[in-house]
Amino acid sequence: MSKVKDAVKLMKDEEVEYVDVRFTDPRGKLQHVTLMHTEVDEDFFEEGFMFDGSSIAGWKSIDQSDMKLIPDPASVYIDPFYAEKTMCVHCTVVEPDTGEPYDRDPRGTAEKAEAYLKASGIGDEAFFGPEAEFFLFDDVRYSVEMNKVSFEVDANDAAWNTDTAYEMGNMGHRPGIKGGYFPVNPIDDAQDLRSEMLSTMKRIGMKVDKHHHEVASCQHELGLIFGTLTKQADDIQKYKYVIHNVAHAYGKSATFMPKPISGDNGTGMHVNMSVWKDGKPLFAGDKYADLSQEALYFIGGILKHAKTLNAFTNPSTNSYKRLIPGFEAPVLRAYSARNRSGCVRIPWAESPKAKRVEARFPDPSANPYLAFSALLMAGLDGIKNKIDPGPSSDKDLYDLPPEELAAIPTVCASLREALENLEADHDFLLAGDVFTKDQIKGYLALKWEEVYAYEHCPHPIEYKMYYSC
Repeated sequence: MSKVKDAVKLMKDEEVEYVDVRFTDPRGKLQHVTLMHTEVDEDFFEEGFMFDGSSIAGWKSIDQSDMKLIPDPASVYIDPFYAEKTMCVHCTVVEPDTGEPYDRDPRGTAEKAEAYLKASGIGDEAFFGPEAEFFLFDDVRYSVEMNKVSFEVDANDAAWNTDTAYEMGNMGHRPGIKGGYFPVNPIDDAQDLRSEMLSTMKRIGMKVDKHHHEVASCQHELGLIFGTLTKQADDIQKYKYVIHNVAHAYGKSATFMPKPISGDNGTGMHVNMSVWKDGKPLFAGDKYADLSQEALYFIGGILKHAKTLNAFTNPSTNSYKRLIPGFEAPVLRAYSARNRSGCVRIPWAESPKAKRVEARFPDPSANPYLAFSALLMAGLDGIKNKIDPGPSSDKDLYDLPPEELAAIPTVCASLREALENLEADHDFLLAGDVFTKDQIKGYLALKWEEVYAYEHCPHPIEYKMYYSC
């Protein structure tokens, strides 16, 4: 109740006029409903708010549409963008007649994953540190019609604009292809914009530490400090929200598409993970790279189930434009200390408390609640079943002889392949009812729609290759 009282006190202290109740749909998009502050008191946090779930893709049919949002008082913050003073709160979804968690609610899945970890006896807390990149453009246009399929993006600082004629002149300072990591201004012209993004995040209570230009032209990253699974998924939703809106205020457009442009690096969301038990880091030990045996088994689970995980960690058809060789993409199912070319890395750390493993294949098109939960479940399956990850790969995997490269398994090459793997290999996700068969069925149905839409649409490059055949 103390969190509830704190939330109500914040409303009064800040003279809040509106309360924005927010939840996340299966695809990972943040949704909201805004209430007058007079509708929100201590009872509201217990009784929740009814809404129509039939309008959310992948949820209920029209004849079973009533659903209830239960606000989490620990998640409240003052919105930094609305003109009227508004307090935001993240919610989980429950069945209104029973009060039981709705099994297709992503945030509820994350909470169940944390509960399962404790019940398993393996650990008490799982910490996640995602590193989500994004692109900034000044102009974005696209069309998908029966007679026209096209897109065009532009940005003043893009590598392709070195010879563009501007009314005020072309200053010439811009990063080249794969040249954005990371020279100072004026080549990096987004310093103030990123600083405002980071400062805004700090003002709404997020733990942040840095920002910088990324490798690709127009690509950027802000740093989040690690947190527990559900809270960190909440923070990724806030991260996207702040970046989209600050960019919009600057007259720019931010995108978390994994591969919005061709010929340069794509956008990833590396996910650092650790498990703690009894106040001690479970992953610190005397094995490879000072990892514990449990950490190696955790890696074994990630590598074994990587192709299934792709359905959640790389859930867009565009994800697989990034997961290709040649652009620092972690395609190979291998692990190593420091080496960034495998899909799992063990970052160097002086303190045992900082010992962690990093999954490098996820991208920010993922629903963070589902992606983090699936990663944890795969790792715990590795620990439970003592899955050996095999020997580490400490060579540069991008420069292996063809015969060695052929022996290393890969992640999926398409969303279709990822969904087929999820259909065939999902028992580990059902442990503890963290995920349910109904939830996976609904998620698959949504994602197959995207695959069919993508596969049935002619692509401009097909005209280039085949029109005169």
